[in-house]
Amino acid sequence: MKQRPNILLILNDDMGFSDLGCFGGEIETPHLDALAAGGLRYTHFYNTARCCPSRASLLTGLHPHQAGVGHMTLDFGVDGYLGDLGADTVTLAEVLRGAGYRTYMSGKWHVTKHVEAGGPKHNWPCQRGFDDFYGILNGCGNFFNPGTLTRNNERIAAGEGYYMTDAFTDEAVRQIRLHAADHPGRPFFQYLAYTAPHWPLHAHEEDIAKYRGRFDAGWDRLREQRLARLKADGIVDCDLSGRDPAVPPWEDVPDKDWQARRMEVYAAQLDRMDQGIGRVIDALRETGQFENTLILFLSDNGGCAEGLPADPAWWEEKVREEHIATLRTRDGRPVRFGNTPDITPGGEETYSSYGVEWANLSNAPFRLYKHWVHEGGIATPLIAHWPSGIGAKGEIRHHPAQLPDLMATFMELSQARYPAERMGVPVRPHEGFSLLPTFFGDPHGRRVLCWEHEGNRAVRKGAWKLVRRFPGVWELFDIVADRSETRDLGGCHLDIVAELAADYHEWADRCGVRPWEEILEIRQKHSQSESSKKP
Repeated sequence: MKQRPNILLILNDDMGFSDLGCFGGEIETPHLDALAAGGLRYTHFYNTARCCPSRASLLTGLHPHQAGVGHMTLDFGVDGYLGDLGADTVTLAEVLRGAGYRTYMSGKWHVTKHVEAGGPKHNWPCQRGFDDFYGILNGCGNFFNPGTLTRNNERIAAGEGYYMTDAFTDEAVRQIRLHAADHPGRPFFQYLAYTAPHWPLHAHEEDIAKYRGRFDAGWDRLREQRLARLKADGIVDCDLSGRDPAVPPWEDVPDKDWQARRMEVYAAQLDRMDQGIGRVIDALRETGQFENTLILFLSDNGGCAEGLPADPAWWEEKVREEHIATLRTRDGRPVRFGNTPDITPGGEETYSSYGVEWANLSNAPFRLYKHWVHEGGIATPLIAHWPSGIGAKGEIRHHPAQLPDLMATFMELSQARYPAERMGVPVRPHEGFSLLPTFFGDPHGRRVLCWEHEGNRAVRKGAWKLVRRFPGVWELFDIVADRSETRDLGGCHLDIVAELAADYHEWADRCGVRPWEEILEIRQKHSQSESSKKP
């Protein structure tokens, strides 16, 4: 390899498999579409079904439980579920900085339970290998006035006219330009972690206006249209999963204008992110760094079907403990929470989500959502673009791969060495297989892929996927012929069920996965203990 590439890793938040224009969606994403046209689209790349477990896995090259974030950033007091990156892990930034890279981050961190300004900082970005950081430490927030906003190790406040997606873009552009000026010739690693389109539905009104009427056809027809485009592009070849049983046919839906508005705001959030990615690409071009920068784009989980309650007491506790919202706007107006037709989402005075109805569209043609390990929860569109390193233009790759493989890929490209220890503590071996051969259409080394989140579990080997929705039973699918998981073949292939179940349990034992019933019991005791401490 002549010159080691810069690496720009762009991760977004709670986006479905078929939302982007280049993956069958109606949303205008011309800059990502251009990267796909000039590079590769991966159709079988997987995350781990939830925000912080995915981020922990991506950053460490480990599975979430090995990294210490087997569930979320809540400490359950047992290994694998401590809600904090383990001392026996290293991050991409630490590994790449060890190879001479400058390291920058702009965006959402969400891999530590310690987010208070006066608390421990050992797992904040600058203590985990990043030379420069701007972003939020927790999982989400008001786009116009986020909590836990931090520059390096100092808590800061959002200024007037603030919008989180724009700010993350601005900081990434600043970091790229600063690097070109101060460190010419030295490679960089840039991690740009957008919160868009995670709830709340907050967007600029001019972006929302672009999508008025775009979703008036309703989720049934739009799901069919997305599948047709995905098939025409060779991205999938499967049937459409059924409409979620909790969702009525579009023709029977009251308040259609309000329902369409929810998806219009969601689309505007993604549109603004894509505009920002265009500005980042411009900065790379203008500083002469574009040709030798590997750009990867992906999502941390599938579309999110979570509803949001309207209970003020519930939100007061969330604001106090998790900093995920504000109770009033910057000019003093009360924020209205929840998903009801009398709340028109988009502005700072609202706090809503788009719900199961539109998540079912976002994940088309797949089943289920964020939290679950059916395809709708774990399949992410992955785009790879590198002008001086990937000769293929507009090609599609069907190689199955998952988040730990990024560590191995970046190590090979950067010629970095994976350390045996960090600060005197032995480091767990990484779990990845480099994707570099797949850039040229060749297979890579991963044969088996496994997942677990909240008792939802899956294993994939070859054409077979064994998957369980907690607390149900195993289902078996031919994931090549039936990617949308509509035909359970477990009863016809008991031997394959047994083989894959054994593979899963071997992986789970090795990675420290606990039975979800056990974690639920621990969580209940934890909640009771915390309640007893309150006055």
